[in-house]
Amino acid sequence: MPPEFKLCISDPKSGKTESVKLEGSSAIPLLGLKIGSVVDGSIAGKPGVKLMITGGSDRSGIPMVPSVQGGVKKEIWVKRKTVVGETRRKMLVRGNQVSEEIYQVNMKIITGDA
Repeated sequence: MPPEFKLCISDPKSGKTESVKLEGSSAIPLLGLKIGSVVDGSIAGKPGVKLMITGGSDRSGIPMVPSVQGGVKKEIWVKRKTVVGETRRKMLVRGNQVSEEIYQVNMKIITGDA
């Protein structure tokens, strides 16, 4: 089955977000890229701009995390400071690499005119 991604492209200058759907052979260049990778905007129909991958999630809403390597699904401990002290809990996350299981890829415009 060919990959299918929903790209959420945010423009920090205007504060607006645009959604673009990629299917089939146009989605293949994103496979294997990691959070923080910079790609040409022409793959999303925005020639002349550069896009940086900032995160994403799979179909069930499990988020990508930059600290987990690869395209795996893993449980990690998350620490949070509260008024009383520190709380810890397990959280299911995805790795930092775009794979076939990822559905939504979040990106932001870093250069060029939008």
